[in-house]
Amino acid sequence: MTDTASMTEHDLRADVDATQRLAALRQQVRELTSSWLAEGRYTPRSDCWLRSFDLDFSRALAEHGLIGITWPVEFGGGGLDARSRLVVTEELLRAGAPVAAHWIADRQIGPAILRHGTPELQKELLPGIIRADYIFCLGMSEPEAGSDLAAVRTIAKKVDGGWSVTGRKIWTSVAHRATHAYLLARTDASGKKHEGLSEFVVDMSTAGIEVSPIVDMSGEHHFNEVTFTDVFVPQDRLLGTEGNGWRQVVEQLSFERGGPERVLSTYPLLAETIGHLRKTSDDRHDVELGALVARLATLRRQCWEIANAMDAGRAPVVEAASLKYLGTEFENDVIEFARRVGLPTSRTDPLAEALLASPGFTLRGGASDVLLSIVTKSETKP
Repeated sequence: MTDTASMTEHDLRADVDATQRLAALRQQVRELTSSWLAEGRYTPRSDCWLRSFDLDFSRALAEHGLIGITWPVEFGGGGLDARSRLVVTEELLRAGAPVAAHWIADRQIGPAILRHGTPELQKELLPGIIRADYIFCLGMSEPEAGSDLAAVRTIAKKVDGGWSVTGRKIWTSVAHRATHAYLLARTDASGKKHEGLSEFVVDMSTAGIEVSPIVDMSGEHHFNEVTFTDVFVPQDRLLGTEGNGWRQVVEQLSFERGGPERVLSTYPLLAETIGHLRKTSDDRHDVELGALVARLATLRRQCWEIANAMDAGRAPVVEAASLKYLGTEFENDVIEFARRVGLPTSRTDPLAEALLASPGFTLRGGASDVLLSIVTKSETKP
């Protein structure tokens, strides 16, 4: 047998093994969510990764090894690839499961700590995230800054042993429940606005932190405004290199924008709408439904390619921006489709919930014009 033939056989076996492993992982998540549903322990919701907080559910996932699944085994992680995490997150989103407690830490803070954190910071924080003991919020957006993430006015001033932080952050999801915050702050104001930024990990129990609730138009509280007043952040809580925060946060945003939550946030509504059409035997919308399903298949393929890029050690900034832009349009179109087919509504029905959540679709993770700018700049480079 030639070396080429031998390699082909080996690759085929590896592909089969990987496919079987991913299928088993997908089935494991389905069994867990199905058992919780059967016991009435949660109600499927659109936007579950932001709006459905249940620490017990996150800890149940942790017990099954489903948080930090791609992280090194030495920290308690699963040591698997990004495609494995994609399978897990797809199934959780399809089920509308209550995953908000661990989502941000698992999605982007853990990977950021792995890429830029010191060994000491990794040993301190990663096992706690994997156990769902540590809950992270994101201190990025600021009042009056709009969608310009570089317009950071929160200041981190050097003091003995670390920094003193003063400023405000807004739209900070789960800050009222978080044990830790990721914080983007300005450590040097002498250069351009994209320069002099640094990333920190902040303990939310530190003196000088005030969390104020922002209640949305559905009456729910998951957003917050967070005020920092002379908050001491120890030296060892700097994430990466001082002043290199902009490059690091752009890389981190590829993890935030490139996941299936940019495609499947309204999946429970789509499933409900399809069920409604089956019950009514209404086939007038088949063509439009087929187009939505085809778009979903394409977007899922994009998620898969982004996972492959991450497995190759690359931060897929442009691909993630493209996915987020197209995913936002898709999720809004799902809502509009459900409305047109006459899905029954009330304040607690899936359509009403998704509609009330939809204003945030175009903003979180980057406004659409910002995403288009990222893609356009990449296309115009020589």
